[in-house]
Amino acid sequence: MKNYFSTSFSFTLLFLLIYSPILAIDITDTRLISDPAISKTHIAFIYAEDLWIANKDGSNPRRLTVDEGLESNPIFSPDGSLIAFNTQYDGNTDVYIVSVLGGVPKRLTWHPYNDLVRGFTPNGQQVLFNSQRNTFTNRYSQLFTIEINDGKVTP
Repeated sequence: MKNYFSTSFSFTLLFLLIYSPILAIDITDTRLISDPAISKTHIAFIYAEDLWIANKDGSNPRRLTVDEGLESNPIFSPDGSLIAFNTQYDGNTDVYIVSVLGGVPKRLTWHPYNDLVRGFTPNGQQVLFNSQRNTFTNRYSQLFTIEINDGKVTP
């Protein structure tokens, strides 16, 4: 009985010494947050490959997208009511917008080349994006705007 107790105790002690750092995970650690964007009232960021939004002080975080695609590059419209972002829902990087209140994201670009969000025009009616869609050799890219309402693309 003595040997069993000492072996069991030794094993338990060894387990605690080896695995105690793993068990002490800080659930408030937010090092996986990326691509922050800030408006007058909100912060948008990417966490766990989804788009999230929180109040400017960090309170009330809410997930805006839940999909298998990888979201990136959130940018607020000048009035702070919309967020333009990139995602790969269909295997290609395209431009989407979503309201800060939530809802279904609206796809703006459909071109097979990657379209990377860069910002909004000052009036907030167009999204500025970067793409190689008009180049033959893919050695350079060009800036485009796309109308939020009708999808008209302008180089």
